[in-house]
Amino acid sequence: MARIVMKFGGTSVADIERIKNVANRVKREFESGNEVAVVVSAMSGATNQLVAWCNQVAPLHDAREYDAVVATGEQVTTGLLAIALQELGVEARSWCGWQLPIRTDGVHGKARIMSIETDEMIARMGKGEVAVVAGFQGLGPDNRIATLGRGGSDTSAVALAAALHADRCDIYTDVDGVYTTDPRIVSVAKKLDKITYEEMLELASVGAKVLQTRSVEMAMKHRVRVQVLSSFEDKPGTLVCDEDEIVEKELVSGIAYSRDEAKITLVRVADRPGVAASIFGPLADAAVNVDMIVQNVSEDGKSTDLTFTVGNADLERAKKVLEDAKGTLGFEKLLADPNVVKVSVIGVGMRSHAGIAQKMFQTLASEGINIQVISTSEIKISVLIEEKYTELALRALHTAYGLDAA
Repeated sequence: MARIVMKFGGTSVADIERIKNVANRVKREFESGNEVAVVVSAMSGATNQLVAWCNQVAPLHDAREYDAVVATGEQVTTGLLAIALQELGVEARSWCGWQLPIRTDGVHGKARIMSIETDEMIARMGKGEVAVVAGFQGLGPDNRIATLGRGGSDTSAVALAAALHADRCDIYTDVDGVYTTDPRIVSVAKKLDKITYEEMLELASVGAKVLQTRSVEMAMKHRVRVQVLSSFEDKPGTLVCDEDEIVEKELVSGIAYSRDEAKITLVRVADRPGVAASIFGPLADAAVNVDMIVQNVSEDGKSTDLTFTVGNADLERAKKVLEDAKGTLGFEKLLADPNVVKVSVIGVGMRSHAGIAQKMFQTLASEGINIQVISTSEIKISVLIEEKYTELALRALHTAYGLDAA
C-alpha cells in the first residue's frame, strides 16, 4: 500500500462534470489499494471573482478579511468533491486548512506554511477514508484563516505530502507533463519522462507555468517525488525527482522564457564604492525585485552605465524611485525598455560539460539576435533579447541542443 497525495487545479474542477471526473480518478487510485489525500483549488475563475469583489468594496482592504473571503472558493470545491466521492461509494471527508490545521505565519494574503498536524487525518485514512483538503489556505498565529498567495494550492499539496510522508504527490493540471520548451511555440518540443528538482526549479523561476516555484522549492527541500499529469487524458506524465533517480542526464533539459521582464539602464552613474547599494537599496525598500544586472565602466574610470531588469509590473514604481533619488545617485539619464524577454537554457549536464554557453551565443548570433544582458547559475544560462525575437530564439536553441522530437 502506498500513500498518495493527488492535487487538482482550477481547470480540473471547473464545473460539476469535471468534479465528477476527478472523483472517478480518485476512486481508481483508492481502489488500487492506496491511502489517498486529495488537495483541490477553487473552481476555475472563482478566486478571480472573489478577489474582484474585495477590490470593489475597498481597494485598500483588510488583508485578514480578504483571506476570509477568497478562501471560500476552495471550501466549496472540497465539499462538492467529498459528496461526489460518497456518491461513488467511497468514504470521504472534506478538510479546510484551519481544521487540520495547516499552520502558517501571519502574513495574510501570502502566508508561508510552518507546520501541518496530520495525526487525525492519518488515522482516518488508515480506516479507508479519503481526505479532501482545501489548498491555498491555512491558520495564522492570530487564529484566523490565512491564504498562501496565488498558485498556493501546489504548495499546499507538496507540504501535505511531506507531512504525510507520502510516496508521491501527483499534480493534475491542463498539461500532460513538463516539456523541453513551450509546445505552443515549438511544435517539436518533447515531453520529459523525468526532470530533477533543480532543473524544475530553474524552469519555474524563469517562466515555465507548469508548477509554482514555491512548491518546487518545498519538494526539493523535503525530497517529495512530484508527478505532473493531465486531468483530461490517461497518459504518463513527468516525474520531478532527485538527480540520483535519473540514470542518463541530458546535457540540456529545457529552454524557458519569461516575458515578464523590463530593462532599466542608468547612464553615467558615478563609479564609486557603495553606488550599487545606493541604487538597489531604495528599490528593495519599495519591494521591487531586481533580476539580471550588468555594469559597464567608462574609459575614464569615473562613471559607469548600470543595466538591470525588473518585473513589468514593477517598472513604473522602479522608475519613480530612481527618478526621486536622481540628485543623490547622480546618474545622467534613465532609459527604460519593456519590450524584452529573458530566454534561459537549463540542464544539470552543464556542471560537467563545457561549451554550453558558447553554443547558445553562436546560435543567437547566427540568427541575428543581439544579446543585451547575460546571467548564469550552475545549471542555467539566461540572456535578455528583444521580445520580437522570442519565437525565433526558442526554435533555434531547441534545435541547436538536439531537443527536437524525432
